[in-house]
Amino acid sequence: MSGSGFGNIFRITTWGESHGRALGVVIDGCPSGLIMNEEIIQKDLDRRKPGASKFGTKRQEGDKVEILSGVFEGKTTGTPISLAVFNQDQRSRDYSNIMNVYRPGHADFCFDSKYGFRDYRGGGRSSGRETLSRVAAGAVARAALKELGVEIFAFTKSVGSIQGKTVDKDEIFNNPLCMADKEAAVKASELMEEAMSDLDSVGGVVECRISGMPVGIGEPVFDKLDAALSKAVMSIGAVKGVEFGEGFGASLKKGSENNDPFIIKDGKPAKAKNSSGGVLGGMSDGDEIILRAAFKPTPSISQPQMTVNREGKEEEIVIKGRHDPIIVPRAVVVVEAMAAVTVLDLMLVNMASKMENVKKFYTE
Repeated sequence: MSGSGFGNIFRITTWGESHGRALGVVIDGCPSGLIMNEEIIQKDLDRRKPGASKFGTKRQEGDKVEILSGVFEGKTTGTPISLAVFNQDQRSRDYSNIMNVYRPGHADFCFDSKYGFRDYRGGGRSSGRETLSRVAAGAVARAALKELGVEIFAFTKSVGSIQGKTVDKDEIFNNPLCMADKEAAVKASELMEEAMSDLDSVGGVVECRISGMPVGIGEPVFDKLDAALSKAVMSIGAVKGVEFGEGFGASLKKGSENNDPFIIKDGKPAKAKNSSGGVLGGMSDGDEIILRAAFKPTPSISQPQMTVNREGKEEEIVIKGRHDPIIVPRAVVVVEAMAAVTVLDLMLVNMASKMENVKKFYTE
């Protein structure tokens, strides 16, 4: 299997299966001297771990991270950082009834067709549990970005048709849906209760904001900042769309409405508004980067569904086990992680964009 790695200089490679012995990540290219320990990484993993919310899976995993290499006396050494989380509550028997059938909305059919084989215990590499590896890597990237003055935070923008209208960063941690709007969180919780009683699931949107970015991060052709972030976020299972700033709404406007006029603010060029979402021509424009990711409803639902089996016969399936009725709240920190990995990597690449930067490093 190819495609388990992401990044250029700061590069991550995830490994492991949802019901295997462990999952983890190897990080290459992290600069030495970064303060790092398991507590820093664990804070983000605790936000993603299962069993932490009434709107999440009942699988109980501590998701305790272990640093296997790349850190010595509390600092990164510049060598590959290997992080591992050992599984404790797999209960693979929950999946015995689907070992020969394809779950609607899952990768089962595609995986089986591609490899002639699949790990039916929760999806194996296709499971959402793989994202814990990304979150662990993202915590390391976030620590490095903090030293560079870059901050990333995300929240649930909408749940089903319920959309938040205000952004209160403190409120994100006060409700199980990780919404930044208290009133919307109450309405969304009611929607979730109704869906759960119907043995159904709900989708939603995560909004991610990145501040403190210098101008010019990203490349103007294939490695555009928004293209790189889109690939990173779209690689998260269940994401079906990504937009920046006005996004698809920009297609409904005229140029005079969508363009962001430039002004002088605090003696420097700035924008009067932020329709661009912080990206112009594939590069950061100095404004806050605003991106949104649309997540489909959890495909594992307890309602009877029609499917086919490996013998090519139609049959009805009821998916058992412990599944999230909504993916979005636990995915908030995953979006942050992929944004952090992407931005740090591009900032490291950007260091070589000017000869004066190279000369400064080697001659001063």
